[in-house]
Amino acid sequence: MSIKGLIDCHTHTQFSVDSEADINLMIERAIELGLSAYAITDHCECNRWYSEEHYKGEDTYRYFDFGKDFENSVSAVTELKKKYSDKINLICGIEMGQALQDIEIAERIISDKRLDFVIASMHQLPKTEDFAFLDYTKFTQAEIKVLLERYFTEIHKLCLWGKFDILGHLTYVLRYIEGAYNIKVDMKPYDFIIEEIFKAVISNGCGIEINTSGLRQKYGDCFPSYDYVRLYRELGGEILSLGSDTHFVEDVGKGISEGAEIAKRAGFDYITYYKNRKPEFIKI
Repeated sequence: MSIKGLIDCHTHTQFSVDSEADINLMIERAIELGLSAYAITDHCECNRWYSEEHYKGEDTYRYFDFGKDFENSVSAVTELKKKYSDKINLICGIEMGQALQDIEIAERIISDKRLDFVIASMHQLPKTEDFAFLDYTKFTQAEIKVLLERYFTEIHKLCLWGKFDILGHLTYVLRYIEGAYNIKVDMKPYDFIIEEIFKAVISNGCGIEINTSGLRQKYGDCFPSYDYVRLYRELGGEILSLGSDTHFVEDVGKGISEGAEIAKRAGFDYITYYKNRKPEFIKI
């Protein structure tokens, strides 16, 4: 499937702590690819909105001042929407991490009228290091099982709250456990709670994404994989977005055509982007 006419609704630029990608070059690459809609969704971790001094005594996350990153990103994209208005459907989004760890900040973010689109993600459990920085060689199988139970339980709570648009990379933690550390996980014990997550998402009028970053990483699959996308559809899910989760200009749109094929195979005829916090549908 050609990428032309599709969407990439999860991308990071120079305003994300883990990216140096020039925002103008990212947009120009999206235009070059012929995307119908392109969203910039820089990181904003709710539990690190303020400066380091505010979190004195907490040592489970090494980055701070996401409030400043949020303002810099949203202000820039708001202006660039005017500049590129005749060239691409540019979406002002945010990837909101750990919403329930600071609900006041989360409510502030979702009430910002400049935002078209909010992804809700879980990168870190309460009082636990970010999944990206954990050393899984120090975990027993039983400890990994507990970690995954905590992870999906927290995501379920997040989806019951449900004041976002799209649930980001549902099986994100597997990027590290199975991908980076090559530790095989039996996912069957989590099928029930994942089903409950999908029910909460659907009940609250939200959606999920097919995050294609795993296709270009050691993990080798999307987050979530086809089987879960199919389950979501069987439960009545209708809102499905596609995102490369790129942090580099050259990766804009990577895996999006494959993600669209997964969506089609799972029973979806449409993919979704957001404008003014309202879903818009594109036929696959």
